[in-house]
Parts: sequence; structure tokens; C-alpha cells
Amino acid sequence: MITLYTFGPQFGLPDPSPFVMKAQVLLTMSGLPFTTDTRGFRKAPKGKLPYLRDGETVVADSTLIRWHLERAHGIDFDAGYGPAETAIGWAVEKMLEDHLYWAIVHARWVDDANFARGPANFFKAVPAPVRPLVEAIIRRKVRGNLHAHGLGRHDRPTIEALGLRSIAALGDILGDRPHLLGRSPSGADATAYAFVAATLCPVFETPLREAVAGLPNLVAYEARMRERYFAGSAAA
Repeated sequence: MITLYTFGPQFGLPDPSPFVMKAQVLLTMSGLPFTTDTRGFRKAPKGKLPYLRDGETVVADSTLIRWHLERAHGIDFDAGYGPAETAIGWAVEKMLEDHLYWAIVHARWVDDANFARGPANFFKAVPAPVRPLVEAIIRRKVRGNLHAHGLGRHDRPTIEALGLRSIAALGDILGDRPHLLGRSPSGADATAYAFVAATLCPVFETPLREAVAGLPNLVAYEARMRERYFAGSAAA
């Protein structure tokens, strides 16, 4: 049995991490039986979620999880699509994972009001006397990661403008198709869905959310994918 290590449903989402949601969709697409476990963060081999245990094999990182499923189980997530189409899918994934993601992180962790609505809940288990200190340390680390990436070196309006550009591009690429590359879902749809859902999360008030909510094709896409891959789940 395959086990996927996750944070678990939060904020009305199947998982607060778009990378975990991506892995969940990929596993559901694969048709392979799997279970989820929310107790694995401290043992995460790369210090982050998701990671997967498949027998004696442990795979960390959502993209490497996809590659493992393809190689070890013969799953073809892009059946019916050619090299040019899958190249577009890869480019979209990197735009979302390596660019829009950091705008989402900034909105959730740096904005004080959004932090209080969302990530502050991660620290409820920390004893109250030291909780503010722990929160401050982790938020400082997040700001450092944003700065190291480069996006965090900009002011808030610029970060938002750059994130909005990625959202507009995703809407234009999807167009009136039911899925990112065409009629049927591809591996890139796991990523696209995860980031549209994460951005639409109503817990956080951001221009990014307003932008996605203002694009009917992305709103319909999120609903369609959620119904297909998370129907009946606690966060559906």
C-alpha cells in the first residue's frame, strides 16, 4: 500500500499545501490504492511535505512522486498528448510552483491579518507563553526564504502584480478547454488545480484570490476538478 504524508484538510482545502494537493490528485489519477497519514512531518526526508512511502521506497517532492509513479507503476499521466503539449504543461507547472507559489506564501505569511486567519493555527499546539516567539522565528525564516528566492525583495504591490500576471496567463492558457491541455486531464492538471484551489481559498483576503474569482473559466475549472478528485472528502 502506498502512503502519502500530508498536513490534512485545513482552511476548507484538502490540504493547505498546493504541493500536497498536487500529489493527492496524481495518486487519484493513477488509480493506485493509497492512504494518507498526517503524522509524518518530523520524519520528512527533505524537511517538507509531501512525501510518499511505496513499500520500502520513500520519495519526497511532488514532482519526484509523479516520476516514481510513472517509472515504478507504468502510469502515463499525459496519455493522448504529444511533446509540444506536455512541454506547455511543464512550463505552466513551473510558473505556478516557482513563481505564483511565492506570491501565495507572501500573502499568507507576511500579511499580518492573513497570518492570523491561517498559518497562526499551525502553532496552537505550542505553549502559549512561547508561542509568539516561535511564530516570529518561523515567520522570519519564511521572509528569508522569500528574499532568497528573489520575489521577497520586492514591495507588496510588485509581488502582487507579478502574481496576478501568472494568474492571467493561466486563465489565458486554459481558455475554454475543460482541462489544461485539452479534453482529458493530464499530469499538469494536478498542479494547476492545486494552485487555483489554494489561491481561491476564502480564508485569505488577497488580490490574487480576487483575480482568480474574476475569471469564470478558472472558477469552473476548480469546481470541476474538485468534484472529480475530491468529491466526498472532508474539504470538498
